Amino acid sequence: MADDEVATRAPESDAQETSAKQVEPSVFPGDSRAQEGPSMGEHCVTDRPTPLGEVPTGELTKLGDVDVYIAKPSDYPHSPSNLLLLLTGGTGLKSTNNQLQADKFASEGYLVVMPDQFGANPAPNTVDMTPADAQPSLLEQFKLKAAETAKAFQIDMWLAYHTPDRVLPILYKVIEAAKEEFADAIANGGGIYGVGYCFGARYILILAGEHPDTVAWDQAAPKDEEEGAVKKAPLIKAGAIAHGTMITKEELEAVKVPIYIAAVKDDPLFPEEEVLTPGRRALEANKVEHEVKVFSGVPHGFAVLGDYDDPKIKQEQAQAFGEMLGWVQSH
Repeated sequence: MADDEVATRAPESDAQETSAKQVEPSVFPGDSRAQEGPSMGEHCVTDRPTPLGEVPTGELTKLGDVDVYIAKPSDYPHSPSNLLLLLTGGTGLKSTNNQLQADKFASEGYLVVMPDQFGANPAPNTVDMTPADAQPSLLEQFKLKAAETAKAFQIDMWLAYHTPDRVLPILYKVIEAAKEEFADAIANGGGIYGVGYCFGARYILILAGEHPDTVAWDQAAPKDEEEGAVKKAPLIKAGAIAHGTMITKEELEAVKVPIYIAAVKDDPLFPEEEVLTPGRRALEANKVEHEVKVFSGVPHGFAVLGDYDDPKIKQEQAQAFGEMLGWVQSH
């Protein structure tokens, strides 16, 4: 497709300049950055309008004492299925769009487990994605700016809380419980598959990597095995992610299983020059099967299910889903 770029090149990026100048507003309504610094944008913490007439068909339950949304193929367990772990952006478990996203994968034959990785504390959801009918007055602009500042502070605090040492133990509990509850699906697929969006994309990469088996992932790893630096093997068989946030090149360097990455061109939340390109080179050097697709003319968060007026974004959203699905199906 003409507007998409497979990341065999490193396009110019503004990301490295953001510390030296104020971030320019996005051309997409509601897609301004939620705060300064490489963290999350408004599309990570706010749902788009739900596609008309679509209603989730899965169930909210518990797995390993963690709240989860389970979406099953219509013929499961009478027909074999593969287990897919779906990790969301900041809108979390109760988001109708996230549940519908899980249902879409289930309709393709996957038993989908979508955990509440935030412990019933999704990101502050204070963004109105509905376009304004008229230019706001100066007073309204002042109020909007004040609200944006307050929202940015809330998201800062939320991100400071939801760190790997809190999120990963939740995911480990769900994975261990799934090994018992859905052993048939895991055996049928030869392992667990994973897809992740925005915040959840980072954790799919972590689960796809080989890391020191430390208690708190934000702490420095021991220097050698005598001090306890035992490597923890990947917990998923293959993964696919879209427009990740807070990803480091070191996390990409640690990936050991086949991975598909859908990125957005000139995305300051997943900068090409600083993170994506070095990470892609590491995947190549480590001989890890991978595909990186850079989508242009779409906002960060475009691949998350939700309605857009722009037919191009709708088309790219459908393509990203098809490519992520195709990747896990082929592995």
